[in-house]
Amino acid sequence: MRAHEVGERGSLFVVADGMGGAAAGELASEMATDTIYRQLIRGWGTEREVTAQRFAYRLKEAVEVANEQIHAYAAKHPEVRGMGTTTTAVGVLADHFFLTQVGDSRAYLIRNGEAVQLTRDQSLMQRLVEAGELTEEEAARSERRNIILQALGPDARVKVDLTHQEVRKGDILVLCSDGLSGQVQKEEIAAIATRERDLQAACDRLIALANERGGPDNITVVLARFDGEGLRPPDPNGQMGHQVYPLIDTETSTEPVPVYRGSPVPEPAAHNRRRVIALLVMAAAAAVALYLANRSQ
Repeated sequence: MRAHEVGERGSLFVVADGMGGAAAGELASEMATDTIYRQLIRGWGTEREVTAQRFAYRLKEAVEVANEQIHAYAAKHPEVRGMGTTTTAVGVLADHFFLTQVGDSRAYLIRNGEAVQLTRDQSLMQRLVEAGELTEEEAARSERRNIILQALGPDARVKVDLTHQEVRKGDILVLCSDGLSGQVQKEEIAAIATRERDLQAACDRLIALANERGGPDNITVVLARFDGEGLRPPDPNGQMGHQVYPLIDTETSTEPVPVYRGSPVPEPAAHNRRRVIALLVMAAAAAVALYLANRSQ
Protein backbone atom coordinates (compact mmCIF):
# COMPACT_ATOMS: atom_id res chain seq x y z
CA MET A 1 0.00 0.00 0.00
CA ARG A 2 1.38 3.38 -0.93
CA ALA A 3 0.46 6.93 -1.89
CA HIS A 4 1.84 8.98 -4.76
CA GLU A 5 1.13 12.15 -6.65
CA VAL A 6 -0.19 11.79 -10.17
CA GLY A 7 2.43 13.73 -12.11
CA GLU A 8 2.34 15.41 -15.50
CA ARG A 9 2.63 12.06 -17.32
CA GLY A 10 -0.03 10.34 -15.22
CA SER A 11 -0.34 6.88 -13.68
CA LEU A 12 -1.18 3.41 -14.96
CA PHE A 13 -3.19 0.58 -13.40
CA VAL A 14 -3.52 -2.82 -15.08
CA VAL A 15 -5.27 -6.12 -14.40
CA ALA A 16 -4.61 -9.03 -16.75
CA ASP A 17 -6.28 -12.43 -16.30
CA GLY A 18 -4.45 -15.14 -18.28
CA MET A 19 -6.01 -18.04 -20.19
CA GLY A 20 -4.74 -21.09 -22.05
CA GLY A 21 -3.50 -23.27 -19.19
CA ALA A 22 -1.72 -22.33 -15.98
CA ALA A 23 1.76 -21.69 -17.40
CA ALA A 24 0.59 -20.10 -20.66
CA GLY A 25 -1.96 -17.87 -18.94
CA GLU A 26 0.58 -16.66 -16.42
CA LEU A 27 3.03 -15.87 -19.22
CA ALA A 28 0.41 -14.04 -21.31
CA SER A 29 -0.72 -11.84 -18.41
CA GLU A 30 2.87 -11.03 -17.47
CA MET A 31 3.72 -10.14 -21.08
CA ALA A 32 0.62 -7.93 -21.29
CA THR A 33 1.38 -5.86 -18.18
CA ASP A 34 5.10 -5.55 -18.96
CA THR A 35 4.57 -4.64 -22.61
CA ILE A 36 1.87 -2.06 -21.93
CA TYR A 37 4.11 -0.34 -19.38
CA ARG A 38 7.24 -0.41 -21.56
CA GLN A 39 5.34 0.78 -24.63
CA LEU A 40 3.86 3.71 -22.68
CA ILE A 41 7.31 4.68 -21.44
CA ARG A 42 8.58 4.51 -25.02
CA GLY A 43 5.65 6.28 -26.70
CA TRP A 44 4.03 8.50 -24.10
CA GLY A 45 7.16 9.09 -22.04
CA THR A 46 8.78 10.86 -25.01
CA GLU A 47 5.61 12.44 -26.38
CA ARG A 48 5.98 16.19 -26.89
CA GLU A 49 2.24 16.82 -27.17
CA VAL A 50 1.12 16.25 -23.58
CA THR A 51 -2.65 16.25 -24.15
CA ALA A 52 -5.51 14.00 -23.15
CA GLN A 53 -5.99 12.80 -26.73
CA ARG A 54 -2.36 11.79 -27.16
CA PHE A 55 -2.39 10.04 -23.80
CA ALA A 56 -5.51 8.06 -24.70
CA TYR A 57 -4.04 7.23 -28.09
CA ARG A 58 -0.75 6.03 -26.62
CA LEU A 59 -2.58 3.89 -24.05
CA LYS A 60 -4.66 2.21 -26.75
CA GLU A 61 -1.55 1.77 -28.88
CA ALA A 62 0.27 0.08 -25.97
CA VAL A 63 -2.52 -2.49 -25.60
CA GLU A 64 -2.44 -3.20 -29.33
CA VAL A 65 1.33 -3.69 -29.25
CA ALA A 66 0.94 -6.11 -26.33
CA ASN A 67 -1.51 -8.13 -28.40
CA GLU A 68 0.90 -8.27 -31.33
CA GLN A 69 3.78 -9.44 -29.15
CA ILE A 70 1.78 -12.12 -27.35
CA HIS A 71 0.39 -13.42 -30.64
CA ALA A 72 3.84 -13.49 -32.25
CA TYR A 73 5.37 -15.30 -29.28
CA ALA A 74 2.65 -17.97 -29.29
CA ALA A 75 3.13 -18.52 -33.03
CA LYS A 76 6.83 -19.27 -32.46
CA HIS A 77 6.30 -21.50 -29.41
CA PRO A 78 3.83 -24.36 -30.07
CA GLU A 79 3.80 -25.36 -26.40
CA VAL A 80 1.90 -22.15 -25.52
CA ARG A 81 -0.09 -21.72 -28.73
CA GLY A 82 -3.57 -20.38 -28.01
CA MET A 83 -2.51 -18.51 -24.89
CA GLY A 84 -4.15 -15.20 -24.18
CA THR A 85 -5.17 -12.78 -21.48
CA THR A 86 -7.87 -10.29 -20.68
CA THR A 87 -6.63 -6.77 -20.02
CA THR A 88 -8.20 -3.80 -18.31
CA ALA A 89 -5.67 -0.96 -18.37
CA VAL A 90 -6.58 2.41 -16.87
CA GLY A 91 -4.47 5.50 -17.36
CA VAL A 92 -4.98 8.49 -15.06
CA LEU A 93 -4.06 11.91 -16.40
CA ALA A 94 -4.91 14.97 -14.30
CA ASP A 95 -8.61 14.59 -13.43
CA HIS A 96 -9.58 11.88 -15.93
CA PHE A 97 -9.50 8.11 -16.24
CA PHE A 98 -8.84 6.66 -19.70
CA LEU A 99 -9.85 3.01 -19.85
CA THR A 100 -8.86 0.33 -22.35
CA GLN A 101 -10.72 -2.97 -22.28
CA VAL A 102 -10.16 -6.37 -23.88
CA GLY A 103 -12.06 -9.34 -22.41
CA ASP A 104 -14.12 -9.49 -19.24
CA SER A 105 -11.98 -8.17 -16.42
CA ARG A 106 -13.69 -5.08 -15.04
CA ALA A 107 -13.24 -1.53 -13.80
CA TYR A 108 -15.71 -0.04 -11.32
CA LEU A 109 -15.95 3.49 -9.99
CA ILE A 110 -17.16 3.91 -6.41
CA ARG A 111 -18.48 7.38 -5.64
CA ASN A 112 -20.48 8.30 -2.54
CA GLY A 113 -20.80 4.61 -1.68
CA GLU A 114 -22.25 3.61 -5.05
CA ALA A 115 -20.43 1.42 -7.58
CA VAL A 116 -20.82 1.87 -11.32
CA GLN A 117 -19.20 -0.39 -13.91
CA LEU A 118 -17.01 1.69 -16.24
CA THR A 119 -16.08 -1.13 -18.61
CA ARG A 120 -18.29 -3.34 -20.75
CA ASP A 121 -17.60 -7.08 -20.80
CA GLN A 122 -16.56 -8.40 -24.19
CA SER A 123 -18.38 -11.65 -23.57
CA LEU A 124 -21.15 -13.75 -25.06
CA MET A 125 -23.39 -13.14 -22.07
CA GLN A 126 -23.00 -9.36 -22.34
CA ARG A 127 -24.05 -9.51 -25.99
CA LEU A 128 -27.14 -11.55 -25.09
CA VAL A 129 -28.05 -9.12 -22.31
CA GLU A 130 -27.70 -6.16 -24.67
CA ALA A 131 -29.86 -7.97 -27.24
CA GLY A 132 -32.57 -8.46 -24.62
CA GLU A 133 -32.34 -12.25 -24.77
CA LEU A 134 -31.16 -12.63 -21.18
CA THR A 135 -31.42 -10.63 -17.99
CA GLU A 136 -28.25 -9.77 -16.07
CA GLU A 137 -29.30 -12.23 -13.37
CA GLU A 138 -29.74 -15.04 -15.92
CA ALA A 139 -26.40 -14.23 -17.53
CA ALA A 140 -24.64 -14.34 -14.15
CA ARG A 141 -25.98 -17.86 -13.56
CA SER A 142 -25.32 -19.18 -17.05
CA GLU A 143 -22.79 -21.98 -17.59
CA ARG A 144 -21.53 -19.96 -20.57
CA ARG A 145 -20.76 -16.83 -18.55
CA ASN A 146 -16.99 -17.30 -18.98
CA ILE A 147 -17.06 -17.28 -22.79
CA ILE A 148 -15.26 -14.13 -23.93
CA LEU A 149 -15.31 -12.75 -27.47
CA GLN A 150 -11.70 -11.60 -27.62
CA ALA A 151 -8.49 -11.52 -25.64
CA LEU A 152 -4.93 -10.38 -26.14
CA GLY A 153 -2.96 -13.02 -28.04
CA PRO A 154 -5.22 -15.42 -29.94
CA ASP A 155 -5.65 -13.14 -32.98
CA ALA A 156 -3.18 -10.91 -34.79
CA ARG A 157 -5.40 -7.86 -34.35
CA VAL A 158 -7.69 -6.84 -31.53
CA LYS A 159 -10.34 -4.13 -31.13
CA VAL A 160 -9.65 -2.16 -27.97
CA ASP A 161 -12.60 -0.51 -26.21
CA LEU A 162 -11.48 3.01 -25.21
CA THR A 163 -13.57 4.97 -22.71
CA HIS A 164 -13.14 7.81 -20.21
CA GLN A 165 -14.46 9.11 -16.90
CA GLU A 166 -13.83 12.27 -14.88
CA VAL A 167 -12.22 11.70 -11.47
CA ARG A 168 -13.69 13.43 -8.41
CA LYS A 169 -12.36 13.82 -4.87
CA GLY A 170 -12.85 10.63 -2.86
CA ASP A 171 -13.43 8.37 -5.88
CA ILE A 172 -12.33 4.75 -5.54
CA LEU A 173 -11.21 2.88 -8.66
CA VAL A 174 -11.62 -0.90 -8.59
CA LEU A 175 -9.98 -3.19 -11.14
CA CYS A 176 -10.66 -6.90 -10.87
CA SER A 177 -10.67 -10.20 -12.69
CA ASP A 178 -13.89 -12.18 -13.11
CA GLY A 179 -12.74 -14.31 -10.18
CA LEU A 180 -14.02 -11.45 -8.02
CA SER A 181 -16.84 -9.96 -10.11
CA GLY A 182 -18.32 -13.43 -10.75
CA GLN A 183 -18.72 -14.08 -7.02
CA VAL A 184 -19.17 -10.66 -5.41
CA GLN A 185 -21.80 -8.14 -6.50
CA LYS A 186 -20.78 -4.55 -7.23
CA GLU A 187 -22.94 -3.32 -4.33
CA GLU A 188 -20.94 -5.55 -1.99
CA ILE A 189 -17.66 -4.33 -3.46
CA ALA A 190 -18.79 -0.73 -2.89
CA ALA A 191 -19.84 -1.41 0.70
CA ILE A 192 -16.55 -3.08 1.64
CA ALA A 193 -14.29 -0.57 -0.16
CA THR A 194 -16.19 2.38 1.32
CA ARG A 195 -16.34 1.00 4.85
CA GLU A 196 -12.69 -0.08 5.06
CA ARG A 197 -10.38 2.94 5.13
CA ASP A 198 -7.43 0.54 4.96
CA LEU A 199 -7.31 -0.52 1.31
CA GLN A 200 -5.24 -3.62 2.07
CA ALA A 201 -7.93 -4.77 4.48
CA ALA A 202 -10.58 -4.07 1.83
CA CYS A 203 -8.71 -6.17 -0.74
CA ASP A 204 -8.26 -8.99 1.76
CA ARG A 205 -11.96 -8.93 2.63
CA LEU A 206 -13.06 -8.98 -1.02
CA ILE A 207 -10.79 -11.91 -1.85
CA ALA A 208 -11.91 -13.79 1.25
CA LEU A 209 -15.57 -13.25 0.34
CA ALA A 210 -15.04 -14.57 -3.20
CA ASN A 211 -13.26 -17.62 -1.77
CA GLU A 212 -16.06 -18.21 0.75
CA ARG A 213 -18.44 -18.47 -2.21
CA GLY A 214 -16.37 -21.11 -3.96
CA GLY A 215 -13.44 -19.18 -5.40
CA PRO A 216 -13.48 -21.17 -8.68
CA ASP A 217 -11.09 -18.82 -10.50
CA ASN A 218 -8.05 -16.63 -9.94
CA ILE A 219 -8.98 -13.54 -7.93
CA THR A 220 -7.20 -10.27 -8.68
CA VAL A 221 -8.20 -6.88 -7.31
CA VAL A 222 -6.66 -3.39 -7.36
CA LEU A 223 -8.11 -0.54 -5.28
CA ALA A 224 -7.07 3.10 -5.65
CA ARG A 225 -8.58 6.02 -3.73
CA PHE A 226 -8.15 9.53 -5.17
CA ASP A 227 -7.76 12.76 -3.26
CA GLY A 228 -5.90 16.07 -3.45
CA GLU A 229 -6.51 19.71 -4.22
CA GLY A 230 -6.45 19.03 -7.97
CA LEU A 231 -9.84 17.27 -7.83
CA ARG A 232 -13.32 18.75 -7.64
CA PRO A 233 -15.89 17.38 -5.17
CA PRO A 234 -18.44 14.86 -6.48
CA ASP A 235 -21.30 16.24 -8.58
CA PRO A 236 -24.69 14.62 -7.79
CA ASN A 237 -25.63 15.04 -11.46
CA GLY A 238 -22.29 13.96 -12.88
CA GLN A 239 -22.32 11.28 -15.56
CA MET A 240 -20.86 7.91 -14.58
CA GLY A 241 -20.48 4.71 -16.55
CA HIS A 242 -19.31 3.43 -19.93
CA GLN A 243 -18.47 6.53 -22.02
CA VAL A 244 -16.70 6.06 -25.34
CA TYR A 245 -13.73 8.35 -25.81
CA PRO A 246 -13.94 10.02 -29.25
CA LEU A 247 -10.50 9.09 -30.56
CA ILE A 248 -10.03 8.80 -34.32
CA ASP A 249 -8.67 5.36 -35.18
CA THR A 250 -5.89 4.98 -37.71
CA GLU A 251 -5.01 1.99 -39.85
CA THR A 252 -1.72 1.50 -38.02
CA SER A 253 -1.10 2.39 -34.39
CA THR A 254 2.32 3.84 -35.11
CA GLU A 255 1.00 6.61 -37.36
CA PRO A 256 0.17 9.96 -35.74
CA VAL A 257 -3.50 10.25 -34.87
CA PRO A 258 -5.31 13.27 -36.37
CA VAL A 259 -6.54 15.94 -33.99
CA TYR A 260 -10.19 15.36 -33.15
CA ARG A 261 -12.38 18.21 -34.45
CA GLY A 262 -15.80 17.03 -33.28
CA SER A 263 -17.42 17.48 -29.87
CA PRO A 264 -15.14 18.65 -27.06
CA VAL A 265 -13.03 15.98 -25.41
CA PRO A 266 -11.81 16.10 -21.81
CA GLU A 267 -8.56 17.97 -21.26
CA PRO A 268 -6.79 18.54 -17.95
CA ALA A 269 -8.24 21.70 -16.41
CA ALA A 270 -5.92 24.49 -15.35
CA HIS A 271 -6.75 24.05 -11.69
CA ASN A 272 -5.90 20.37 -11.93
CA ARG A 273 -2.24 21.17 -12.39
CA ARG A 274 -2.28 21.10 -8.64
CA ARG A 275 -1.84 17.83 -6.78
CA VAL A 276 -3.87 14.72 -7.46
CA ILE A 277 -3.00 11.97 -5.01
CA ALA A 278 -3.76 8.29 -5.54
CA LEU A 279 -3.74 6.00 -2.53
CA LEU A 280 -3.64 2.47 -3.82
CA VAL A 281 -3.19 -1.17 -2.96
CA MET A 282 -2.95 -4.17 -5.26
CA ALA A 283 -3.43 -7.87 -4.65
CA ALA A 284 -2.42 -10.95 -6.73
CA ALA A 285 0.45 -11.47 -9.11
CA ALA A 286 -1.44 -10.64 -12.30
CA ALA A 287 -2.11 -7.05 -11.19
CA VAL A 288 0.23 -4.09 -11.59
CA ALA A 289 -0.02 -0.42 -10.66
CA LEU A 290 2.79 1.60 -12.16
CA TYR A 291 3.73 5.25 -11.88
CA LEU A 292 4.76 6.86 -15.16
CA ALA A 293 7.58 9.28 -14.43
CA ASN A 294 7.85 12.54 -16.29
CA ARG A 295 10.52 11.62 -18.83
CA SER A 296 11.93 13.93 -21.40
CA GLN A 297 13.85 11.25 -23.27
